[in-house]
Amino acid sequence: MTEYGKPILYSYFRSSCAWRVRIALALKSIDYEILPVDLTKDGGHQFSEEFQALNPMKQVPALKIDGITISQSLAIIEYLEETRPTPPLLPQDPKKRVFVRMISDLITSGIQPLQNLSVLKQVGQENQLIWAQKAITSGFNALEQILQRTAGKYCMGDEVSMADLCLVPQVENAKSFEVDFTPYPTISRVNKSLMALEAFRVSHACRQPDTPTELRA
Repeated sequence: MTEYGKPILYSYFRSSCAWRVRIALALKSIDYEILPVDLTKDGGHQFSEEFQALNPMKQVPALKIDGITISQSLAIIEYLEETRPTPPLLPQDPKKRVFVRMISDLITSGIQPLQNLSVLKQVGQENQLIWAQKAITSGFNALEQILQRTAGKYCMGDEVSMADLCLVPQVENAKSFEVDFTPYPTISRVNKSLMALEAFRVSHACRQPDTPTELRA
């Protein structure tokens, strides 16, 4: 704990963005408090003036740490990397580092936003599954090709990186939308290796304080 007290993470158990940050906090052994925000409620806490002061986008995560509040998952992860660099989540080699960022951006910008809750509400209940599957498979087709070149045990060689923090929640999203993983053996293999690590298990959506009882591990 610092002079600012224990960090506070505003999180929703199923949010990919909050999930990435939970993994980073776990990997870096940062003790923190979770304040759940239920994104499924109309007029929920994320729309309150109090929460909008923390994150004007009305989204999770928001992390209170070191006397500041940060939103946007990759910005949070990069701040943690700069202030608490052990274990590293970005490789020292600039070429490897740029590929980690490229994979992270592919997932966080090119896949996840297209199938998140706010978008699915716009496409209509009858179209949600097909829409989400198309968004995910389009991104996974590209990601599989990239990982075939970069992956060792994990997304970038044999060291856990920021890219892995993005991969695991997206794989779980794909499973929830019944995506066929047959064309994605590298994605599947890397995800399996990551899920053997304790930090990834404890951060999983099925193990959060706001996880509904029927969805708990």
